[in-house]
Amino acid sequence: MNDIVFRSDVTVELVRSAARDGDVVFAARVSTVGEQSLAAAGQDASERDAGLIRYLMRDRHGSPFEHNSFTFYVEAPIFVFREFMRHRIASYNEESGRYREMRPVFFVPARERNLVQVGKPGAYQFQPGSDEQYELVDQQVREQSASAYAAYRRMLEAGVAREVARSVLPLNLFSSMYVTVNARSLMNFLSLRTSRESSRFPSFPQREIEMVAEKMEALFAEAMPLTHQAFEDGGRVAP
Repeated sequence: MNDIVFRSDVTVELVRSAARDGDVVFAARVSTVGEQSLAAAGQDASERDAGLIRYLMRDRHGSPFEHNSFTFYVEAPIFVFREFMRHRIASYNEESGRYREMRPVFFVPARERNLVQVGKPGAYQFQPGSDEQYELVDQQVREQSASAYAAYRRMLEAGVAREVARSVLPLNLFSSMYVTVNARSLMNFLSLRTSRESSRFPSFPQREIEMVAEKMEALFAEAMPLTHQAFEDGGRVAP
């Protein structure tokens, strides 16, 4: 049987981007100068343009933030992808358990991951678990993942189709996908899947999808620093 790998992290890589602050500027200015905006197309924004970007963000003129594109490669457990696809604002292509043998890579929570839910839905918090709870989670996740993958391999070796054999695999199995999204949609995703004190509207994401969102945000901030700063200054509300 293939060696099983356990991970407590996620992978996010920026595969391709056509995204800069200048894309927001020329898209916005067509409304006032028409064809003259072509002169700014393809150029990056200057500090002088930061005020326009802040105005657009503040007054929620959102469409200028759509004229750009990011394509991310993401590796994460399947339960994270199921949350991702609640956001019908991006294009997704995920690896298929019908067409390839799934790799034996499974997510196990790190020691610092909070385990205990306190309160009721809509008003609860997560707190650290005891040593005994962490040991129990770690042991059970590893044992059940190994058992499930062994059953999967036995079915494949017996000639069972991949799409049938995969039915025993758990949601902590790692998968991979490409996500293509524009800045406006990305900010919407970040506003919901990160928890920040500066947010005008509090959000309480599951930690594992927040780990992905944090890595995506760092790449977004690098590519479009003026837009990201306006997003921060505006309370992390997507335009």
